[in-house]
Amino acid sequence: MEGRPLEDAELVGRAQAGDVAAYEELVRRYQDIAYRVAFLITGQASEAEDASQEGLVKAYYALPRFRAGAPLRPWLLQIVANQARNRRAASARRLGLAARAAEDRPPGDAAPSPEEAALAQERRRELLAAVDELRPDDRVAITCRYFLDLSEAEMAAALGCARGTVKSRLSRALGRLRERLAGSGGAPGEGGSGRGRADG
Repeated sequence: MEGRPLEDAELVGRAQAGDVAAYEELVRRYQDIAYRVAFLITGQASEAEDASQEGLVKAYYALPRFRAGAPLRPWLLQIVANQARNRRAASARRLGLAARAAEDRPPGDAAPSPEEAALAQERRRELLAAVDELRPDDRVAITCRYFLDLSEAEMAAALGCARGTVKSRLSRALGRLRERLAGSGGAPGEGGSGRGRADG
């Protein structure tokens, strides 16, 4: 596939017509976020790997039912999330430390000074520790929105709930996270990547 990158809709159309290479390109685009969503739900790397792969395979066979013009990413993530929930239910394991899935995010373009880097790392540790201490529903909401950068629509699809539920769940989770950060001496809302910090 040389030349300009194809839009998702073009690749979906080709894949629906039997072009396996087109679907492989879609998998390359979304396999990372699919794994992260699956990890968030299962809490286990091996389970997340299997769930994301199985979900992407299921999505391929479901392509004939995909509605033309609909956004692809929420649809894919919903299938992956359903697969991850099935695996979690089957293994009867509780959600693990999901925020750690975000620790390998690529750094920003600007290289910080050693002092800034050390301070940012310390704030990140405080934030991750506070997130890890939250109850599972709060941890899922915050990690989806602020570590995985999912939109509200994508969160609703991945978590299997309405967008209004996503907003209220996220608002409550942020409130409890601020309380923990304030109690530990960290300023509420500080830490992490600093990206996507919209409170509503």
